[in-house]
Amino acid sequence: MTFRWTAHRFAGGALALDVANSIILRSDAAKSIDRFAAPEQIVTFAEAAIRLSAERGRFPALIAPETEKRPVFLGLREAIDDYFRSSIATGDNDDGRLAELLFACGAALRSFPSATSLGNATAHSALSLLAVETQERLKICGNCGWLFIDRSKNRSRIWCDMAVCGNRQKASRHYYRKKEAEE
Repeated sequence: MTFRWTAHRFAGGALALDVANSIILRSDAAKSIDRFAAPEQIVTFAEAAIRLSAERGRFPALIAPETEKRPVFLGLREAIDDYFRSSIATGDNDDGRLAELLFACGAALRSFPSATSLGNATAHSALSLLAVETQERLKICGNCGWLFIDRSKNRSRIWCDMAVCGNRQKASRHYYRKKEAEE
Protein backbone atom coordinates (compact mmCIF):
# COMPACT_ATOMS: atom_id res chain seq x y z
CA MET A 1 0.00 0.00 0.00
CA THR A 2 1.37 3.39 -0.93
CA PHE A 3 0.37 6.77 0.42
CA ARG A 4 1.71 10.28 0.75
CA TRP A 5 3.76 11.53 3.68
CA THR A 6 2.03 14.72 4.84
CA ALA A 7 2.86 17.24 7.56
CA HIS A 8 0.48 15.39 9.91
CA ARG A 9 2.65 12.27 9.65
CA PHE A 10 5.48 14.33 11.18
CA ALA A 11 3.48 15.66 14.15
CA GLY A 12 5.71 13.97 16.75
CA GLY A 13 8.07 16.90 17.05
CA ALA A 14 11.22 14.76 16.69
CA LEU A 15 12.46 12.45 13.95
CA ALA A 16 12.66 9.50 16.36
CA LEU A 17 9.01 9.92 17.36
CA ASP A 18 7.93 10.27 13.72
CA VAL A 19 9.71 7.00 12.96
CA ALA A 20 8.01 5.31 15.95
CA ASN A 21 4.66 6.69 14.78
CA SER A 22 5.06 4.95 11.42
CA ILE A 23 2.82 2.20 12.78
CA ILE A 24 -0.75 3.45 12.69
CA LEU A 25 -3.11 2.27 15.47
CA ARG A 26 -0.30 0.37 17.18
CA SER A 27 -2.48 -0.59 20.15
CA ASP A 28 -5.09 -2.38 17.99
CA ALA A 29 -3.53 -5.40 16.28
CA ALA A 30 -6.58 -5.90 14.04
CA LYS A 31 -6.43 -2.36 12.64
CA SER A 32 -2.69 -1.69 12.91
CA ILE A 33 -0.86 -0.62 9.73
CA ASP A 34 2.92 -0.60 9.40
CA ARG A 35 3.77 2.26 7.03
CA PHE A 36 7.26 0.79 6.61
CA ALA A 37 6.03 -2.67 5.53
CA ALA A 38 6.90 -1.75 1.93
CA PRO A 39 10.62 -0.87 1.67
CA GLU A 40 9.96 1.96 -0.80
CA GLN A 41 7.91 3.70 1.90
CA ILE A 42 11.04 4.08 4.05
CA VAL A 43 12.69 5.79 1.08
CA THR A 44 9.78 8.20 0.62
CA PHE A 45 9.70 8.79 4.41
CA ALA A 46 13.37 9.82 4.37
CA GLU A 47 12.70 12.19 1.46
CA ALA A 48 9.66 13.70 3.21
CA ALA A 49 11.47 14.02 6.55
CA ILE A 50 13.94 16.42 4.94
CA ARG A 51 11.00 18.78 4.25
CA LEU A 52 8.50 18.02 7.02
CA SER A 53 10.25 16.81 10.17
CA ALA A 54 10.53 19.21 13.11
CA GLU A 55 14.27 18.42 13.08
CA ARG A 56 14.71 19.06 9.34
CA GLY A 57 17.37 21.70 10.02
CA ARG A 58 19.33 19.24 12.14
CA PHE A 59 19.23 16.52 9.46
CA PRO A 60 19.24 18.30 6.08
CA ALA A 61 19.84 15.12 4.05
CA LEU A 62 18.59 11.62 4.83
CA ILE A 63 19.19 8.36 3.00
CA ALA A 64 17.00 5.31 3.69
CA PRO A 65 18.71 2.16 4.99
CA GLU A 66 19.79 -0.51 2.53
CA THR A 67 17.62 -3.63 2.41
CA GLU A 68 20.04 -5.78 4.43
CA LYS A 69 20.23 -3.16 7.22
CA ARG A 70 16.48 -2.60 7.40
CA PRO A 71 16.01 -4.95 10.42
CA VAL A 72 18.43 -2.79 12.46
CA PHE A 73 16.41 0.31 11.60
CA LEU A 74 13.08 -1.38 12.42
CA GLY A 75 14.54 -2.69 15.70
CA LEU A 76 15.49 0.88 16.57
CA ARG A 77 11.94 2.01 15.79
CA GLU A 78 10.48 -0.61 18.14
CA ALA A 79 12.95 0.22 20.94
CA ILE A 80 12.09 3.92 20.65
CA ASP A 81 8.38 3.23 20.84
CA ASP A 82 8.69 0.70 23.66
CA TYR A 83 10.86 2.89 25.88
CA PHE A 84 9.11 6.23 25.44
CA ARG A 85 5.57 4.83 25.42
CA SER A 86 6.32 2.90 28.62
CA SER A 87 7.97 5.85 30.37
CA ILE A 88 5.02 8.13 29.49
CA ALA A 89 2.43 5.57 30.60
CA THR A 90 4.10 4.59 33.89
CA GLY A 91 5.79 7.88 34.73
CA ASP A 92 9.14 6.24 35.47
CA ASN A 93 12.08 5.00 33.45
CA ASP A 94 12.49 1.24 33.21
CA ASP A 95 16.22 0.49 33.18
CA GLY A 96 15.66 -2.67 31.09
CA ARG A 97 13.81 -0.74 28.40
CA LEU A 98 16.41 2.04 28.53
CA ALA A 99 19.15 -0.55 28.05
CA GLU A 100 17.27 -1.92 24.99
CA LEU A 101 16.92 1.59 23.57
CA LEU A 102 20.62 2.34 24.10
CA PHE A 103 21.57 -1.02 22.58
CA ALA A 104 19.36 -0.33 19.52
CA CYS A 105 20.84 3.18 19.17
CA GLY A 106 24.35 1.74 19.37
CA ALA A 107 23.54 -0.90 16.75
CA ALA A 108 22.09 1.78 14.47
CA LEU A 109 25.10 4.06 14.88
CA ARG A 110 27.44 1.15 14.04
CA SER A 111 25.31 0.04 11.07
CA PHE A 112 24.69 3.55 9.75
CA PRO A 113 27.91 5.53 10.37
CA SER A 114 27.03 8.26 7.87
CA ALA A 115 25.37 11.35 9.35
CA THR A 116 23.09 11.43 6.31
CA SER A 117 21.67 7.99 7.05
CA LEU A 118 18.08 7.84 8.32
CA GLY A 119 19.15 5.22 10.87
CA ASN A 120 21.96 7.41 12.22
CA ALA A 121 19.73 10.50 12.38
CA THR A 122 16.95 8.53 14.11
CA ALA A 123 19.39 7.21 16.74
CA HIS A 124 20.72 10.72 17.42
CA SER A 125 17.16 12.05 17.67
CA ALA A 126 16.19 9.29 20.12
CA LEU A 127 19.22 9.96 22.29
CA SER A 128 18.39 13.67 22.42
CA LEU A 129 14.91 12.78 23.73
CA LEU A 130 16.47 11.28 26.86
CA ALA A 131 17.09 14.75 28.32
CA VAL A 132 14.90 15.20 31.40
CA GLU A 133 13.34 18.46 30.20
CA THR A 134 12.29 16.77 26.94
CA GLN A 135 11.00 13.59 28.61
CA GLU A 136 8.75 15.71 30.81
CA ARG A 137 7.05 17.02 27.66
CA LEU A 138 6.49 13.67 25.94
CA LYS A 139 2.87 12.57 25.60
CA ILE A 140 0.64 10.05 23.86
CA CYS A 141 -2.10 11.48 21.61
CA GLY A 142 -5.56 11.01 23.09
CA ASN A 143 -6.99 10.22 19.66
CA CYS A 144 -4.52 8.19 17.58
CA GLY A 145 -2.03 7.04 20.23
CA TRP A 146 1.03 8.61 18.58
CA LEU A 147 3.96 9.86 20.62
CA PHE A 148 4.61 13.60 20.52
CA ILE A 149 6.45 16.41 22.28
CA ASP A 150 4.14 18.94 23.95
CA ARG A 151 5.81 22.26 23.28
CA SER A 152 2.87 24.33 24.50
CA LYS A 153 3.69 26.93 27.13
CA ASN A 154 1.53 25.36 29.84
CA ARG A 155 2.03 21.73 28.70
CA SER A 156 -1.69 21.22 28.13
CA ARG A 157 -1.66 19.78 24.61
CA ILE A 158 -3.50 16.45 24.40
CA TRP A 159 -3.40 15.74 20.65
CA CYS A 160 -0.47 15.19 18.34
CA ASP A 161 -2.05 17.50 15.76
CA MET A 162 -4.97 19.82 16.48
CA ALA A 163 -5.93 20.02 12.80
CA VAL A 164 -6.42 16.25 12.54
CA CYS A 165 -6.78 14.49 15.89
CA GLY A 166 -8.13 17.47 17.81
CA ASN A 167 -10.70 18.14 15.12
CA ARG A 168 -11.79 14.48 15.05
CA GLN A 169 -12.26 14.41 18.82
CA LYS A 170 -14.19 17.68 18.88
CA ALA A 171 -16.40 16.59 15.97
CA SER A 172 -17.11 13.29 17.72
CA ARG A 173 -18.07 15.03 20.98
CA HIS A 174 -20.32 17.44 19.08
CA TYR A 175 -22.03 14.55 17.27
CA TYR A 176 -22.77 12.66 20.50
CA ARG A 177 -23.96 15.79 22.34
CA LYS A 178 -26.32 16.57 19.45
CA LYS A 179 -27.53 12.97 19.30
CA GLU A 180 -28.25 12.94 23.07
CA ALA A 181 -30.16 16.24 22.80
CA GLU A 182 -32.38 14.78 20.07
CA GLU A 183 -33.33 11.72 22.16
